Amino acid sequence: MTGRALVIGGSLGGLIAAHLLRSIGWDALVFERNDEELASRGVGLGTHPQLIGVLQRAGIAFDESMGIAPTRAVCLDGDGRIIVERPMTRTLSGWSRLYRALLDALPAGGCRLGKRLVHVDQDAAGATGHFADGTSERGDLLVGADGIRSTVRAQFLPDVEPRYAGYVAWRASLDEADVPADLWRELADLYAFCLPKGEQLVSYVVPGRDNDTAVGRRAYNIVWYRPVDRDTLTDICTDAKGRHHAAGIPPPLIRPDVIARIKADARALIAPQVAEIFARTAPFFQPIYDLASPRIVFGRVILAGDAAFVARPHAGAGTTKAALDAACLADSIREARGDLDRGLERYQRTQLPFGRALVEFNRAEGAYLSAQLKPEAERTAEELHRDAGAVLNAHVDRSDQIGAMVTAHGLDIHVHSP
Repeated sequence: MTGRALVIGGSLGGLIAAHLLRSIGWDALVFERNDEELASRGVGLGTHPQLIGVLQRAGIAFDESMGIAPTRAVCLDGDGRIIVERPMTRTLSGWSRLYRALLDALPAGGCRLGKRLVHVDQDAAGATGHFADGTSERGDLLVGADGIRSTVRAQFLPDVEPRYAGYVAWRASLDEADVPADLWRELADLYAFCLPKGEQLVSYVVPGRDNDTAVGRRAYNIVWYRPVDRDTLTDICTDAKGRHHAAGIPPPLIRPDVIARIKADARALIAPQVAEIFARTAPFFQPIYDLASPRIVFGRVILAGDAAFVARPHAGAGTTKAALDAACLADSIREARGDLDRGLERYQRTQLPFGRALVEFNRAEGAYLSAQLKPEAERTAEELHRDAGAVLNAHVDRSDQIGAMVTAHGLDIHVHSP
């Protein structure tokens, strides 16, 4: 069966879905609400073999130029000394590196910008998306890949909303040229953790501006998880003019006093070599949420990626999960041999339990951080104490853990011609 698919959302998940639907003969068009391309968004991005396999299947030639592979994972104490280390083999890329490759590989006109979806109508034969500019588009299938604040999900599951996990991720990136040479030499080959009490930071090298991996043109990436209660979250999401940004404050609007405070905390709490880099950046933060949809198929409308399930980022598998959604959708449609409804039922039957499992896996990974908002007397032993070696081992073995979960749900994706 061939058909026409409307893919709502032009981030990585939507672009991958479009490529894989096109690979089985469908006409897939992407509709992105923003007026400009998203290449400047996102920073570091972890990869897993399943993601690489899906990208290759989509025609994206993923190789060493797409990322950087640190040789050792280490934990640094408050004085900057290595207290635990393990060899590591994992490619760390940049969000914009993959975005650029996926977008450029679409045919001209394959991604339409400034198309904010407002409503979906459907019947037994297809779905129609209505956009804020007054236009409408008709397809045999509409794919909601429009992220954590999905318009598609809000229409079909109005009571399902992201749940705040009790902590935020501060993110920062600095060009290699702006990092002191001695610090770069010390940190460049490391996947470095800092574990202040109740918090967690990881830092590593990623492709730099223009997605460059050449020596001298890379960047250093930092992700720092910090427990934040709701009152404090409201405060730091309020800009200098007193406006509260409930869905997340744009980085340029974070107040100077909030930035000054986080940089002072960095100096006091984390390894000095990482704190020195952090102090030179323009950091921003993202509240951490999770979400599990009870259904992901609604007639000729489906949810994929973060629109369907939002997992906390500890496994570094959000993009991998979106890629597996896209691959499963394409395989299910192809194998249904013309019976689209049967194919979509298979997609839901396969991806629904996998999405739930990934959300629960990441909740367990973040339980220590979430628990910091509880009184100590109410915490479990695991929520009170953390072993640095166990944290390091879990992250080094992450791809194996994700691989086991993928296999358990029958989702192993191999590079093949559809």
